[in-house]
Amino acid sequence: MSTRAPQPETLAAFEKAKGFMPVHEGLALYAAAVEAGALGLPLLEVGTYCGRSTLLLADAARAAGVTAVTVDHHRGSEEQQPGWDYHDPETVDAELGVMDTLPAFRRTLHRAGLEDHVVALVGRSPQIAALWNTPLGLVFIDGGHTDEHASADYEGWAPHLAEGGLLLIHDVFPDPKDEFTGQAPYRVYLRALDSGAFTEVTAHDSLRVLRRTGAGAGGRG
Repeated sequence: MSTRAPQPETLAAFEKAKGFMPVHEGLALYAAAVEAGALGLPLLEVGTYCGRSTLLLADAARAAGVTAVTVDHHRGSEEQQPGWDYHDPETVDAELGVMDTLPAFRRTLHRAGLEDHVVALVGRSPQIAALWNTPLGLVFIDGGHTDEHASADYEGWAPHLAEGGLLLIHDVFPDPKDEFTGQAPYRVYLRALDSGAFTEVTAHDSLRVLRRTGAGAGGRG
């Protein structure tokens, strides 16, 4: 994996942006994105939130001359709703009374000067994946943490990953006590390995990096 670091101003913007990914996992994400960018294909993430990780993908995409794509409905995942530990009242639309992280995401990207390197797709991941036809160099799954949503993200996007491309899965926690926050991503990670289509490259705490080394993956079952 590449050890190249993001631009200092990008890393500073990452540290300032709303989000939950720690710096060391962010640097691992960036290294994977730089490597995947060499394939000359788009880098895609599922789960934008306020754009913290998007900044790193955008920086890597800029360096590689490709596009970072980020997919989110911007209404927040389960654990970000009112009453849950990860809820941020600042992300609630004052008029509608529902979460809307899109304005914060756009501010994050604009302030970092990276808007030209990102395409933001606003909608449900399975619906967008069903319309997608372009091979991808990287797929970063960091969306909802239920089995329904994590499985749908894997099923929708892993089939679009090119040979040699990288599949990254965030919030992988093998311990059963992390049932809500990390067991669904963990089960997707195991499923990817069991498919025979992916080989693990590195692990950085809750971030797993796998490479497509065979056909298959995704689909029901």
